[in-house]
Amino acid sequence: MRIGLLTEGGYPYVSGEAGLWCDRLVRGLGQHEFDVYALTRSERQEARGWVPLPPQVSRVRTASLWDAEDDGVVYGRRARRRFAEHYGELAATLSATVPGQVPGAAGTVSRADSEAAPDQSALEADRFANALYGLAELARDEGGLPRALRSETAVRALERACRAPGAHRLAREARVPDLLTVAARLERALRPLSLDWYEDDGLGAVDLCHAASGGTAALPGLLAGHFCEVPLLVTEYGVRLRAHYLTDPDSSPSIRALLAAFHGRLAAETYRRAALITPGNAHARRWQERCGADRAKLRTVHPGMDATPFAEAGESPECADPRTLVWVGRVEPAKDLVSLLHAFAEIRKEEPGARLRIVGGPADPEGAAYLAHCKGLAAQLFPDEADGPHAVGSNPVSFEETGGPELPSRADAYASGALVVLSSVVEGFPAGLVEAMFCGRATVSTDVGAVVEAIGGTGLVVPPRNPRALAEACVALLRDPERRARLGAAARARALELFTVEQNVAAFHGIYLDILSRTPARRVVLDETGEPVPFSAPAEGHVPGRWTEGTARAAVRGGPGWATDAPVRATVRDPASEKAPAGTAGGPNPDASDMGPPAAVPLTAIDEPSAMASVPVTEGVR
Repeated sequence: MRIGLLTEGGYPYVSGEAGLWCDRLVRGLGQHEFDVYALTRSERQEARGWVPLPPQVSRVRTASLWDAEDDGVVYGRRARRRFAEHYGELAATLSATVPGQVPGAAGTVSRADSEAAPDQSALEADRFANALYGLAELARDEGGLPRALRSETAVRALERACRAPGAHRLAREARVPDLLTVAARLERALRPLSLDWYEDDGLGAVDLCHAASGGTAALPGLLAGHFCEVPLLVTEYGVRLRAHYLTDPDSSPSIRALLAAFHGRLAAETYRRAALITPGNAHARRWQERCGADRAKLRTVHPGMDATPFAEAGESPECADPRTLVWVGRVEPAKDLVSLLHAFAEIRKEEPGARLRIVGGPADPEGAAYLAHCKGLAAQLFPDEADGPHAVGSNPVSFEETGGPELPSRADAYASGALVVLSSVVEGFPAGLVEAMFCGRATVSTDVGAVVEAIGGTGLVVPPRNPRALAEACVALLRDPERRARLGAAARARALELFTVEQNVAAFHGIYLDILSRTPARRVVLDETGEPVPFSAPAEGHVPGRWTEGTARAAVRGGPGWATDAPVRATVRDPASEKAPAGTAGGPNPDASDMGPPAAVPLTAIDEPSAMASVPVTEGVR
């Protein structure tokens, strides 16, 4: 089948989120064809280029979220009125007080209001969807949407919505600078509405859209479903609405409330339109359910990771230094290395020979400043120690990065210690923890995100921001090598069973077939009464190769415009056909002459000429 893979800030670029996971998925599903539609976040990301693409990627189309493009279209009076109407409706849904609309954004509600909340919430959801698709249709018909979203008309519509009766208190408190900021953020988030991806030669030609994340990345999938009836699959390993709450803490409450309302509405609409939703863990699943996802659509699929680089370390756990603790990851405040250093100070009181290796580097200036702070704290807590008066002292805490002669890879970092520690206060799916499990290492972790789900009963878990509890757990495992060995072996077995690339690829292959089998055919075969024949376009019709000798074409409903032949009528039994020579279409079966000839429904699977040759398929019915 032909998959439209939708990404934002990641694959196929070298840097970005979910790039490695997408690459493994595409390479693992070589029997399918992939068209990649990528949204980029920065000029730097584009400059770094793409990863090498496998042959099953037939097309890559990109669009920028960091550089606004203007097509030069200036709206006339009718188009301006149309834009003001749709944008005003969108703004009204963001500023309205709707109980339960967005986690944390709803105000105090009376009992009468709470009883009417479900109907009101559904009405507001429909208003948001109609406004969103109305703006998309305006962009398709007239163009010029980016300029309109940055215009004074948009800001005034947002201001009217915030000042209207019934608006949320935080929306009413928004000042002009707040409104300008919100309008600019909405313009950036809504840029996919203006793309030319939703034609017959674009997303209209794919069998399934797979969004590698929610939020803006899923917008092209929503529009492909709206314009071309293409089913949508949404995968989220980190929920975008949750990420919004954790970022930009310096913004005013009004800005955060309005943007939270937008992201919440967009998430709810994405979950409502998606054929299936695949959270990467139970933590993400709970967020999706809170945002309105139907439980019947949710299928948890854990991230697939390559266990091969960690095999050697996992098969030789005895090589580890029994007194060394290892932390591996990206240095940033959310990892709470300060608590880890204070915990290690307690560990050193009980185990004076213990050492701590912090392996990783910062990803941004904030991370670099945090790393410098941690190094200063380590120097203060642990003065350089020497074995004698004539020896050179050394600090029991070392800050290192992989890629050097001592630690060439992350596997070598995990292999250097007997115990791996995770001290985060915020975490999604702990990929580093799973890598340690592949290496057969016992772990001590804080209870955040999907940590408990990942390790099961194969490691110790303590509350976050609790250095004493973290120290006690580490000391307990440092003093009990047999327990460390048992936990490490169990962790490796669990990781190999649940978190490998193979299980991830197999799960998505089955999900693709499941969605397509339950999706109404867009290439429709009609019976004698003009009604569509159910399941007339089987998944096998999209597989390259010649299956039968049939040559008839099928009608297209909502599909590519180049398939415009007349509808195919299901053939009925014709006594005259029994006289046809054996072996011809409609002729009797020489091995089953008593049964009579079957009726046949000829169907040709039509694909884009540039991508795949036409595959005729005949399906028999009685």
